[in-house]
Amino acid sequence: MSGHSVHCADYTDPIPTSFATTDELTPAAALAAGLRSIPRPSRLAEALSERGQTAKGLAVLGIATHGDLVEHLPHAHRDRREARSLATVELGEEATVAVTVRSVTVKSMRDRRRKRVEAHVSDGSGSMMAVWWGQPWVARELGTGAQVLLHGKRRRRNEFSVTEHELLGAGDAPIHTLGLVPVHPATAGVTPETLRRLVWEGYGRIRHVVEPLPSAMRVAEGLPDRAAAIAGAHFPDSEEEQRGARRRLAFEELLLTQLAVTARRRGHAERRRALVVDGGGHLLDRWRSSLPFTLTGDQLAACETVADDLGGERPMQRLLMGEVGSGKTVVALDAMLRVVASGAQAAFMAPTETLAEQHLRTLDRLLGGSVPIALLTGSTPAARRRETLARLGSGELALVVGTHALIEPTVSFRSLALCVVDEQHRFGVRQRAALDAKGRSGPDGGRLVPHVLHMTATPIPRTLALTAYGDLQTTALRELPSGRRPTKTHVVDGARARARAYERIREEIAQGRQCFVVCPLVDESEALQARAATVEAERLRNGELADQRVALIHGQMAAAEKQEAMRSFAVGAADVLVATSVIEVGIDVPNATVMLIEAAERYGLSQLHQLRGRVGRGEHESLCICFGDPKLPRLEAIASERDGFRLAEIDLELRGAGEVLGVRQSGLPEFRVARLPDDAELLERAHQWAERLLEADPQLGQPEHVLLHDAIVERFGSDADPIPA
Repeated sequence: MSGHSVHCADYTDPIPTSFATTDELTPAAALAAGLRSIPRPSRLAEALSERGQTAKGLAVLGIATHGDLVEHLPHAHRDRREARSLATVELGEEATVAVTVRSVTVKSMRDRRRKRVEAHVSDGSGSMMAVWWGQPWVARELGTGAQVLLHGKRRRRNEFSVTEHELLGAGDAPIHTLGLVPVHPATAGVTPETLRRLVWEGYGRIRHVVEPLPSAMRVAEGLPDRAAAIAGAHFPDSEEEQRGARRRLAFEELLLTQLAVTARRRGHAERRRALVVDGGGHLLDRWRSSLPFTLTGDQLAACETVADDLGGERPMQRLLMGEVGSGKTVVALDAMLRVVASGAQAAFMAPTETLAEQHLRTLDRLLGGSVPIALLTGSTPAARRRETLARLGSGELALVVGTHALIEPTVSFRSLALCVVDEQHRFGVRQRAALDAKGRSGPDGGRLVPHVLHMTATPIPRTLALTAYGDLQTTALRELPSGRRPTKTHVVDGARARARAYERIREEIAQGRQCFVVCPLVDESEALQARAATVEAERLRNGELADQRVALIHGQMAAAEKQEAMRSFAVGAADVLVATSVIEVGIDVPNATVMLIEAAERYGLSQLHQLRGRVGRGEHESLCICFGDPKLPRLEAIASERDGFRLAEIDLELRGAGEVLGVRQSGLPEFRVARLPDDAELLERAHQWAERLLEADPQLGQPEHVLLHDAIVERFGSDADPIPA
């Protein structure tokens, strides 16, 4: 609009002038002038005009508009920045060459149906025969004297096999054969070359993308604007530009996620109220003094942290993660007893009936009969179920252990103040609403929702704690109780190793110890896995362990059968328990000293660590034997590393975030650009910015934050909830 200013003798302030003239630019003229530089998102909302197979392929990729196209980022770039001379290209080497066409012929191949195009080409250093296979139409593009860029490989002494080519002098910059050439995710009907062409044809529209990040944030983080980042992601001039573009777009993705999960956590806390739970008093003091062990420093710190949460009106949403055998159950029970001492009720929810039964036995043993506790699952007999429901409803029963049956509509509590949720049992919107409905009415008539303490024996890496578990506060137990001896782990293969393993099992049994044998994980079905475990138990009874008492447990057994199998093993009536991964968590038999895992390569690293954690829980030295390839990275890791937190990081490095937790199950958003754990530093910065922004502007309603709010809604929906129900 205005280009420069002129000074007049009668005025001390400069007068704005119209561009390239000395005419005064009046306010009316300035307001009437058209805007040229602001983004016009409507240009990106226009539909693409492709037809036929290309249109079908684009639809498969989710590309319908120009906006979809510019957001379809390449997953790699091919480095073709240097055009070589023909004479320097070695046999078998891939290169880009700039040549002149001397002659073109089309020849039939041996099967007579396919054609090959041969072009005699040359540059200042020599000549060669360029060959296109099965593309006879190329001959119509190439005329004698044409200047062309070829990319391909020198196959024979005088033959250059072409994969891509571009004519020079046609007016357009070469996008297929020179520079850092983008490779976009493609599908049937749409090749990477087609996508590259379409993006380049619409390159001018990239300037219309909306910038959601406040300028102060971009300056502080040294980030390019979004349009420059999108352009640099597609067609960078250098590796530095490509890295900068990726960093900017990855930061944006992570920031939107952090804002969404942080806003959700704050929203849950601010919209709901919970019962204020005071200290545990004499009940808690008597229980702690009755324990046959001393709490670790980590346990004491965790108990105090949870107590602080319980003492506030905002409902606790905390994830307690700890090493196998680190004593999470004791921390949970400490919190439950605080609730009981305040006159309210607490529930302990496990993902399976087997685990619920195991937890009941553990909690009952720790309580020593000081407080009544009951079990409620889908298999609870009708008469006992009616009795338990009546006692919960009247408040007579203060503690209950169960499965998801605890949040069924037929279950009512007089005053539920705390729910402990075991083993990463993620709550969706419906489960959270069902649990909230179990709360009691407050003095003002409003609903008081229960505090929730989530527990997991699978340590969560920091990067995942900020994403998939970003709506939870986290507490870690790293310290093991005194007296625990580390379990030695060996990964072995071959007949000799197998014979020695069973010999070692017999030696342990002779000393009065017990052993687990875990069958291979069968992906197809639980029924097949149960059958495999049954066959293995029978084989061991008639083979290597013929003189031992062998019991069996698998997921297809009735609840009573599983309970009996576990009871017999726990009391020492069985020497060996052949099992599926149903024993992965929660099983506590201190006398078990050997864990033998068949086909260990079928298990994930965290599963192997969980299985190993079933032994080494007593005073005796324990052993974990994994049958599998000792050179497999995750088996190397389980053999060399005992720290569950370090193993969780290794697992994340080996498999990536989505695989570790399962994108749909964990609610981890799928990142298009960000890569975890590689972008852990960016994630930390995004987390800090999210906390800072929401502290200053909780609704993101300030002018500089409105576009950021809109981007969150577009990405996650109107409730800003990245974790689906």
